[in-house]
Amino acid sequence: MTRYIFVVGGVMSGIGKGIATSSIASLLENRHYNATAVKIDPYINVDAGTMNPIEHGEVFVTEDGLESDQDLGNYERFLNKNIYRANYMTTGLVYKTVIEAERALKYEGKCVEVVPHIPEEVIRRIKLAGRKSKADFVLVEIGGTVGEYQNILYLEAARMMKIENPNAVLFVLVSYLPVPGSLGEMKTKPTQYAVRTLNSAGIQPDIIIARSSLPLDEPRKKKLSIFCNIPAENIISAPDVKSIYEVPINFEREQLTLRILKKFGVQAKKNGHTPWAKLLQKIARAKKEVKIGIVGKYFETGKFTLSDSYISVIEAIKHASWAEGAIPKIDWLNAKDYETNPNAVKTLSQYDGIIVPGGFGSRGVEGKIKAIKYAREHKIPYFGLCYGMQLATVEFARHIAGMKNANSTEINPKTPYPVIDILVEQVKNLSEKTMGGSMRLGAYKCKLQKNTIAFKAYGKPLISERHRHRYEVNNKLREKLEKTGLTFSGLNPEKNLVEIIELKNHPFFVGVQFHPELKSRPFEPHPLFLEFIKASLKKK
Repeated sequence: MTRYIFVVGGVMSGIGKGIATSSIASLLENRHYNATAVKIDPYINVDAGTMNPIEHGEVFVTEDGLESDQDLGNYERFLNKNIYRANYMTTGLVYKTVIEAERALKYEGKCVEVVPHIPEEVIRRIKLAGRKSKADFVLVEIGGTVGEYQNILYLEAARMMKIENPNAVLFVLVSYLPVPGSLGEMKTKPTQYAVRTLNSAGIQPDIIIARSSLPLDEPRKKKLSIFCNIPAENIISAPDVKSIYEVPINFEREQLTLRILKKFGVQAKKNGHTPWAKLLQKIARAKKEVKIGIVGKYFETGKFTLSDSYISVIEAIKHASWAEGAIPKIDWLNAKDYETNPNAVKTLSQYDGIIVPGGFGSRGVEGKIKAIKYAREHKIPYFGLCYGMQLATVEFARHIAGMKNANSTEINPKTPYPVIDILVEQVKNLSEKTMGGSMRLGAYKCKLQKNTIAFKAYGKPLISERHRHRYEVNNKLREKLEKTGLTFSGLNPEKNLVEIIELKNHPFFVGVQFHPELKSRPFEPHPLFLEFIKASLKKK
């Protein structure tokens, strides 16, 4: 029998529901159960592809081409396995499915209503994800907080599942306990309020994960137990940690997995190999520093920096750095600064490696190109991801291949040298403004050229990587670029599309049309990130 664990948030978002969900799933896997995770986003957007990364965080792309919330990336990294489109839903997608079914007379003339038909569709999707994964446990993370009206229908779906099979559904509340500096005391009232809000939806949490800057003490645990009607043993202390990969260890120390299995009445299987402690030991042993500059634009919001826009890139850098016994130091570099102050690009000399990540649009483009030029000329290891590969091609075309004013047609449709041009199949999408879910998405093959950095990294001739783009290197200009020194070390065998570019006589100058960061795992760093970090460490 498949069992379902709903993970919901208290009165404040952004406190780690995704990491909590991922960690619980990972710990269940360590006890030899098959676990998977589902993310519910309460947005009208059909998927995450049209959302601004600054507001919503990174768009994560699955193997089967779904543009999803960044938490699916957390699930993959913690579970060390792929998560597919069946494991993600939004309000827009749920309603779209119900409306299309109604139009196709699948409801046989019934009056289709918000309740029960919307919650029933949610339930269908949750169970489908479980069946496709053949899961013993399905973790269901409901985005946002319990008090948001957008989540009412998802809570109703969860309540209905509990009524249908009381022994197969469990609720975990992740709630923040603030410690106001002016008071110097951990406050439980926000969590009490969150529990009462859940109660009003007909749901009683079985377990509370008490997030805070400090460990939960006994007086606060007792207070929560009394006022939230939960046994003290089922209130889990979850203080801030240095690394998200410490969370499973903390949960295991708090016996969270045993509490969950006990609630289900399931005999706990013996713990298997738990790799998290070894990973933390490796992190602790890392001594040398590697300084990486990320030149981007999706991280500024007012006076704050939101690194979630590039969360998979950050984690991929960490995974590779730890594997090489290094501590990554990552700086956020605004590409616009190099446009307004060209001399500012000289500050890039302090970095061991430079990354230009994915993106779209004209903002900051010339600043990124200046950064790429500096990295090329000063032999600083450079790694271009998707847009970073395209702009590296533009930079090379302008300054090495003699193609004055070369550009991408995305930026300048009238450029005399469109070294980056729109994919043929994307022309119609743009003209008809069919934007959502219409890019080249998901996994595609890439054939590698021998005696290249890429071939050395992967150690095999054929690979598969995930994509998210509409533009590509223009094959009509490839010959001229090759003759002047640009190496096309990876090509898509089906459509002869450029996947990887390199420069010889450079410590590491690589651009990829795909997103390797999406496939990096804590215990399996991505091979290209490994080579990039190795080259960056040699710069010292």
